[in-house]
Amino acid sequence: MDPQENEKPRSSTEGPVNANSDDNNNNNNNVAYSSSNYNDNSNNISSHTSHNVTRSNTSNNLAQYESIRPASSAARRRSNTLTRSPTKETADPELDINLPYRTLSQGANLGEYIHETPSGQIPGPVDPSGERHYKLVTFTEGDPENPKNWSKAYKWYCTMVVAATCFVVAFSSSVVTADIEGVDDTFHVSEEVGLLTVSLFVIGFGVGPMAFAPLSEIFGRRVIYASTLLLAVIFVVPGAVAQNVGTILVARAIDGIAFSAPMTLVGGTLADLWRAEERGIPMAAFSAAPFLGPAIGPLAGGFLSDASGWRWLYWIHMIMAGVMWLLITFTMPETYAPTILAQRAKKLRKETGDMDYVTEQDIDKRPLADRLRVFLIRPFQLLFTELIVLLISLYMSVLYGLLYMFFVAYPIIYQKGKGYSSGITGLMFIPLAIGVVLSACCAPIVNSHYMKMIAKYNGRMPPPELRLVPMMVSCWFIPIGLFIFAWSSYPDVSYWGPMMGGFAVGFGFIFLYNSANNYLVDTYQHAAASALAAKTCIRSFWGAGVVLFTNQMYDRLGYQWASSLLAFIGLACCAIPFAFWFWGERIRRRSKYAYSGDDDDDHLQPPADKAPEADSSSSEENTRPDDEEAQRRNA
Repeated sequence: MDPQENEKPRSSTEGPVNANSDDNNNNNNNVAYSSSNYNDNSNNISSHTSHNVTRSNTSNNLAQYESIRPASSAARRRSNTLTRSPTKETADPELDINLPYRTLSQGANLGEYIHETPSGQIPGPVDPSGERHYKLVTFTEGDPENPKNWSKAYKWYCTMVVAATCFVVAFSSSVVTADIEGVDDTFHVSEEVGLLTVSLFVIGFGVGPMAFAPLSEIFGRRVIYASTLLLAVIFVVPGAVAQNVGTILVARAIDGIAFSAPMTLVGGTLADLWRAEERGIPMAAFSAAPFLGPAIGPLAGGFLSDASGWRWLYWIHMIMAGVMWLLITFTMPETYAPTILAQRAKKLRKETGDMDYVTEQDIDKRPLADRLRVFLIRPFQLLFTELIVLLISLYMSVLYGLLYMFFVAYPIIYQKGKGYSSGITGLMFIPLAIGVVLSACCAPIVNSHYMKMIAKYNGRMPPPELRLVPMMVSCWFIPIGLFIFAWSSYPDVSYWGPMMGGFAVGFGFIFLYNSANNYLVDTYQHAAASALAAKTCIRSFWGAGVVLFTNQMYDRLGYQWASSLLAFIGLACCAIPFAFWFWGERIRRRSKYAYSGDDDDDHLQPPADKAPEADSSSSEENTRPDDEEAQRRNA
């Protein structure tokens, strides 16, 4: 390898994009733009700062991204000559939104968390006094403490444990809907008050991540899993033994906040375990859990409440959550690379007495005020100032609200309309669950199609709008399913009609969620975690609200037109991915935060197979750096 290669523009084809989300979702079906081997020479890694990239234009308008050599903490600043604002994002070919971008300063060298080195360390920055040269601790080659090097059997075990935890949390949100009437009758309250047991729990899903996401970057994943799951298990008990409805509501609110932590961390845990090229199947298995749990909750809860009463709905999810707490606490080690390496650096300082062994978290954290602003304020800045974040969040809120509306609509149609029991009504959710599982099975096919599309870009960063293709196809399943659900809901029509409508809706859910998450990640790059947090917050509040007026909507509009209203809203939302397909690049260029793309024109068109001939008078200026990089690698 040419020793001077580090100083040349880094090709945008290098390194995977490990973008995944704090959401269910999901987010985690991202695939690499392309893959290439990274030389583990410590000098190469120390000169690569994945958190900071600069763009330089060549004469053919191709954007190239150069590494920035880390300097002292005080001197580090983001450099981007093309940005209109200091917040404007540039593309990072090694983006992994699970890394502590929001905790560390913008100049931190996150290469120490990504790459393995023979010596287990890379040169760090000089401290501000100039007297010490820090050594950034890394994983060694084949390091057994690196979760990505664990055996596949153990990684699959960890994957299934955290996916099962996600399922149990989602199950807990919906299982109580199987017998809301039991709570109403026991405490002599209205149905709306009974439904608050669902609403307050779902609100917790939106509030909790604002705290648990930053805490996990500081303390690691394991301690957050263990503490929040234990708290959640404890506060299920008051709901099960409550003597008044207030106790249930307070317990459900606390449980919603505590249970939100596993939902926030599961996607990141899988990214810790699997390399980008290995994630397809694990992520597909995980992506079904947040939607499968709510579908199975009424099914299991219906028969259980018929047999043993509504209190056992709380006992069953306490038992399930308790089992998951035991498995995570006592059988899963820490998987978050920054936490593992921080513990190793601390051990090295103690054993050697050399205080130069550090990680970026030890020397380069943002000031507390900056961290609070990034974690608590930036999500809402993006939500209310970025059109892409706002419309995608509204669309996902409609879908999330629809999911929880079903927990009220199904009992209305099958119990009130057809006279079925809670247990039989729960069976009607089976096609919805089957649709979710089938769409999860199709996720690797979607990723394969995406890889074929980006291959046409010859290693250049593809436009984020390519992520919208699955959304543009699957968005139609939602209104189609809802129209079927609506006009087959007459009491004298077969129960198969609404069931199959649920199947179509379930089949569309995962494609839409994963596509939306991937689009936000590719568009907002290092700010993607804040964009996803904004989406999670607003969708949770909407999902919590809709269950409170679903009964009234069905009473006033009737079974058919109430469901048709939802279908028309879903149909209107189908315009959103198409609007971003045609105008997304224009919107991104005018955005304060979004990555603007590589080309000024024809952003959705792949480059021609042959570059235009350079003018002989400026052939040296028109030489493409990415072609030079490819020639060096081929040599």
